[in-house]
Amino acid sequence: MKISKTIKYLSLQRATPLAIAIATAISISACSPVSNQSQSKQHLGTENGSAITSDANTAESERLAEFFQTSYNQDLARSPMRKSRLGIKTDYDKWNDASIAFEQETKEIRQTRLTQAKAFDTELLSESERLSLQLYIADIERRLANSEFPFHSYIMHQFRAWHTSVPSFLINIHRVKDKNDAEAYISRLEKVSPLFDQVIEQLKKREELGVFPPKWSYGQMIEASQNVLKGQPFDSGETNSTIFEDFFTKIYALDIPESEKQDLLDRASNALLSSVKPGYEKLIAELEKHQMLSPEGDGVWRLPEGKAWYQNRLNWFTTTELNAAEVHQLGLENVERIHTEMRAIMEKVEFYGSLAEFFVFMRNDPQFYYSADDEGRGRYMREAKEYIDIMEAKIPEYFGLTPKARMIVKRVEAFREKSAGKAFYQSPAKDGSRPGTYYANLYNMADMPTYQMEALAYHEGIPGHHMQRAITQELEGIPEFQKYLSFTAYTEGWGLYTEELGKDMGFYQDPYSDFGRLAMELWRACRLVVDTGIHEMQWSREKAIQYLVENTPNSENDSTKAIERYIAMPGQATAYLVGKLKIMELRENAKAELGEKFDIRGFHDEILKDGPVPMSILEEKIYAWVARTKA
Repeated sequence: MKISKTIKYLSLQRATPLAIAIATAISISACSPVSNQSQSKQHLGTENGSAITSDANTAESERLAEFFQTSYNQDLARSPMRKSRLGIKTDYDKWNDASIAFEQETKEIRQTRLTQAKAFDTELLSESERLSLQLYIADIERRLANSEFPFHSYIMHQFRAWHTSVPSFLINIHRVKDKNDAEAYISRLEKVSPLFDQVIEQLKKREELGVFPPKWSYGQMIEASQNVLKGQPFDSGETNSTIFEDFFTKIYALDIPESEKQDLLDRASNALLSSVKPGYEKLIAELEKHQMLSPEGDGVWRLPEGKAWYQNRLNWFTTTELNAAEVHQLGLENVERIHTEMRAIMEKVEFYGSLAEFFVFMRNDPQFYYSADDEGRGRYMREAKEYIDIMEAKIPEYFGLTPKARMIVKRVEAFREKSAGKAFYQSPAKDGSRPGTYYANLYNMADMPTYQMEALAYHEGIPGHHMQRAITQELEGIPEFQKYLSFTAYTEGWGLYTEELGKDMGFYQDPYSDFGRLAMELWRACRLVVDTGIHEMQWSREKAIQYLVENTPNSENDSTKAIERYIAMPGQATAYLVGKLKIMELRENAKAELGEKFDIRGFHDEILKDGPVPMSILEEKIYAWVARTKA
């Protein structure tokens, strides 16, 4: 099935490239209310009038820039953890505020900002400024729509939440370059118990409203929390706990006297026992209580206003108006398309049997898996990096924009690998002090087939998430807030798009590796089916797992972990294929319109040069680029 046919389900406004060429400026500004300042500004006509207009333009541009910067600075000041991720060390001793009162204050701030943003005179702004304002307003309106369901999100779930965020943040984000950094680390340890009190407050509010993740998920949360409390100083074992080992390693890398190192270690040990341990014990006790209260079932249909909440999640993640039935059908059609392409691979490798039998072969044949020991895991990590290095050498042929930030491949840490996803990416620090990181989860090597390694490396690394996120972070000439907007269909759609881009660039020479590329896309197509199945059609966890096992080559364990993720994060998994299909559609349309004038580097740069955007705005941008290129 052709991509252009599947995209018919996207509820996006369409226009011809010619119409876009005429109406781009109008369409961008029309999304933001224009203040009723007189039309005479456009028609003053005299030399003096032009000067007045120019002064007015400058004043409005400066006022908008100040508004954006003030908003960004205020948000940054309210998030110590975000500052740390950016490499900023003010409030380096603090966690974010997780209280209900803080969330209410955030909502009020956004409502005030929305009113202020809509008061700008878009007639006096440049095209890029109108785009920034449009994105600013869209982001606030989306977040205020989420505020209509303030307690529907799971403040704790097994996939990613505070119980694992605390140690992973300390290990991966909190750098210790001097004694002050070490003091801040200890202070953060001392604040874990108050932080978890806020998390428990959130849990109790959800208990009142009947919002619980499924019963089975609590065991994983409790086990992961208990893992944090294993080792010294929590017990008399021979090894240090995860956090204490991290602190120990960082302290002994400092050039300070031995006596100061010991003092810091003693204080960290005391903080772990006086704050971290009781904080986790309180959290575990609350989770055990909620486990008994959670109602049967898996999807959000079991929550109050569950149907409306799920539609909110689909809108948020896909940035479209697609409903659950449309997403489900889109998934079914693409599963069928990819299965057909896989049968062609079967013929190429001379496999004689059904597609289901080929899946079993790919799932079980030892040639596709490295050994579950240090040697096998080390080989996987080395080869994953080799794929990225080879790809990186060819990037200039396909991109004008490239990132300065470097990238590394790292294994997911032991304390969280059992519940974490199979792969993910962490952005670099803006100051260059921390590289971008592609994490590979090697807990179960049966979940990491070598035939998927190439596509996975492109998606998480280069030209996928590292290219997109590092480039966005390094962009100049756009407001800071714009670099950190959240439009999942754009970000994950780009990651999935780059998997297929690798084939266009001449990679996947091994047909099994090309099958792996298709298997990764099939996984995303099946997500549309099972996510809507679980949350809208009341599928059980077991039925959804069985669908993946029957329709993909992935293992049962891989399928189980995936379904558990989709249950914890309703709607998120639908964004990948929706975004990828739109990018592919836009590329094919641009090729058809431009013919020999089509430049793949220009196309990619246009996608990346303004940071994350909703799919509808991406469409406007590409149509305008096509019109400019044709002119």
